[in-house]
Amino acid sequence: MRRIALAAIPLAAIAAVVALRADGEPARSQLSIVRIASGLNEPVVVTAPKNEPNNVYVAEKVGRVRVISRGHLRARPLLDISSLVLDNGEQGMLGLAFSPKYAKDRHFYVDYTDKNGNARIVEYKSHGLNRKPRKLRQIFFQKDPYDNHNGGNLVFGPDGYLYTGTGDGGSGGDPENRAQNLRSTFGKLLKFNVGKKRPSPIIVAYGLRNPWRFSFDRQTGDLYIGDVGQDSWEELDYTKRGTAGLENYGWRVYEGKSRFTQWQQPNAAGHLVMPYIVLPNGPYCSVIGGFVYRGSAVPAAKGRYFFGDNCVDKIHSTSGGEASTYRTEPFTVDGLSAFGEDAKGELYLASVQSGNVYKLAG
Repeated sequence: MRRIALAAIPLAAIAAVVALRADGEPARSQLSIVRIASGLNEPVVVTAPKNEPNNVYVAEKVGRVRVISRGHLRARPLLDISSLVLDNGEQGMLGLAFSPKYAKDRHFYVDYTDKNGNARIVEYKSHGLNRKPRKLRQIFFQKDPYDNHNGGNLVFGPDGYLYTGTGDGGSGGDPENRAQNLRSTFGKLLKFNVGKKRPSPIIVAYGLRNPWRFSFDRQTGDLYIGDVGQDSWEELDYTKRGTAGLENYGWRVYEGKSRFTQWQQPNAAGHLVMPYIVLPNGPYCSVIGGFVYRGSAVPAAKGRYFFGDNCVDKIHSTSGGEASTYRTEPFTVDGLSAFGEDAKGELYLASVQSGNVYKLAG
């Protein structure tokens, strides 16, 4: 994620934003947010196991997993590995996911940047909120050549596999062409069968620059990705569950729907998927992918996909699927870093800037 100086936005870009918002959807809704926790240190993940309806877990980029229990932020973290984590710019603890069988196996997974700047996915076993978790094994290690574009999201998919999104390795413009290279695990959507003794990464999709964040619709299994752009376009990608074949999301041949490299052709493996929504950079600078709302507390939000950006405090939503229009919601979050879901499918929003966590309300 990155911030830019808004004073440098050209008038053409502002006009583009106005045009994108004049999309035919209602300009306002009756939705709102309520703050449920404050004082967190760079919250970047909000999630919960399905068997704990009263708890929400928040990953802090510094290397801790905090617990919000019945609206109260517990002082004791579930996990504190801050001594192992390099919290620097886009590096840090970046992913957290609970096993679909957490009620029985108590396994959870974190993605973090180690002190040498490399990416690790590690499996832990919880022994309750008042005891230190036990490290079980390392699932994945990736030696990272640069300090940005780390991806790091962790999500269990409808097939029971653990998914992660990896950035293109960093620098700018993917100088080693990793995202289009199927021999590289950078710039990919990967999945792991954590039921195996030694799970290996399986490439599900490629051509990603920095997927921050992605999610599966808990009702349909459809995939939504927010992929951070280079200098011109932020993009949102969508893949319907059951779509056959390997997916290529285009980077570095395309940035959004526009050509980034004029001389290069996309890798021919699989099929090319173009984004269904693009946002101009600037004022947008770091798109934050969200979730399709499947909770019950806010009926007016049912089936809408929510997303935002780290540099623009507005929150947007679409009617889901491949809808190319969106509306701007009547609430804002400055320094948005993540959306999240609890066990019941209620929607949360986190601010890396203020350290607050919010919940969607009617």
